[in-house]
Amino acid sequence: MALRSFIEVAEDSNFPLENLPFGVFKPRDGSARVGVALGEYVVDLAALEAAGHFKDLGDQKLFGRDSLNDFLALGRPVWKKVREILQTLLAAGNPALRDDLKLREQVFHRQSDVAMQLPVKIGNYTDFYSSYHHAHNVGTMLRGAENALMPNWKWLPVAYHGRASSVVVSGSGVRRPKGQIKPPDAPSPVFGPTKSLDYELEMAFLIGPGNSLGQPVPVDQAVDHIFGFVLMNDWSARDIQAWEYQPLGPFLAKNFCTSISPWVVTMEALEPFRKPLPKQDPEPLPYLRAKNDFTFAIQLEAALQTPKLKTPQTITRTNFQNLYWSVSQQLAHHAVGGCNLQPGDLLASGTISGPSEDSRGCMLELTWRGANPLKLESGEERKWLEDGDILSITGWCEGDGYRVGFGEVSGKVVPALA
Repeated sequence: MALRSFIEVAEDSNFPLENLPFGVFKPRDGSARVGVALGEYVVDLAALEAAGHFKDLGDQKLFGRDSLNDFLALGRPVWKKVREILQTLLAAGNPALRDDLKLREQVFHRQSDVAMQLPVKIGNYTDFYSSYHHAHNVGTMLRGAENALMPNWKWLPVAYHGRASSVVVSGSGVRRPKGQIKPPDAPSPVFGPTKSLDYELEMAFLIGPGNSLGQPVPVDQAVDHIFGFVLMNDWSARDIQAWEYQPLGPFLAKNFCTSISPWVVTMEALEPFRKPLPKQDPEPLPYLRAKNDFTFAIQLEAALQTPKLKTPQTITRTNFQNLYWSVSQQLAHHAVGGCNLQPGDLLASGTISGPSEDSRGCMLELTWRGANPLKLESGEERKWLEDGDILSITGWCEGDGYRVGFGEVSGKVVPALA
């Protein structure tokens, strides 16, 4: 049965009392601070902190800050304690905040009246390549179905190191990048704007407590280092990528912009939607074998809005369960050589594609490298994203009478600089 708050929350809201995702917001007349989402509102944790509602956490001031990093560093016992305090304080039968009208005026902000910020200061960002169907589709395009997967793919979670400084919050414009492009029949590359701009439907998790340099994280302890999840779009310039990626992988094709959603859904909120990780074949090496490894049942969609479309058109429907490698395996592999993960680090899933054509998580797959353009309801076709297009990704879990959602991550393509 769904929990009830004294704040009215629509039945189909992404943000019921069961969720309470964390984010950083800036009201019109104040500085950035930490809040949680509840229905149409942001709950101001800095105001609650000033009123003494987190006194059990000691004298530390955690929420009047412009990032979640210090809070993330404290670990799961503190995260759970804050969540318990909030669920109790916001419950329908608790008068402590409900009947304090003066404090309520300070605490509740309509989401439409605030500007959402990046939730953390990201020191490092890593993007994995963990969807079997995505890897198989891309490999088939490049090498044929018989050699679609590289020999290492089912042995380790493949990844590349991305650019943390160009990670932006949802709603930020996406400038079409320039770079070297090698036309198929040209003797040499040319320089100019990408003609093959793509989205990648992904999710990412944020690191809480880190690990010391040289100290691996055992796979069965990996979840202790994960605070929560965001939606992510790893914007990609496919023609730039095709020329530059050998032998070291993506560079300019990926470093120009990565968008994430502003609300971080915690592991505790996702716990009811945990599912067993499907059997992996071959069996992973011992350092990647967790006793009860898991995934989550998170429904994901991508929608395209063009200047001619009256409403956004859904072009991808997939699920987080389509990932082959678990988040525990991704984290354990990342740290096994002694890499020191830090609070606020962002680790992403890679494109999440499923087995059907409409579950493919990027234009590269949906149009099969441009050979089969998408036909839109407006009569337009798309091989790749064009200037003025808006790409939005949403995600949610369906509970018993409630929904735990992530909101959305969206971005509008703007023309390349002259």
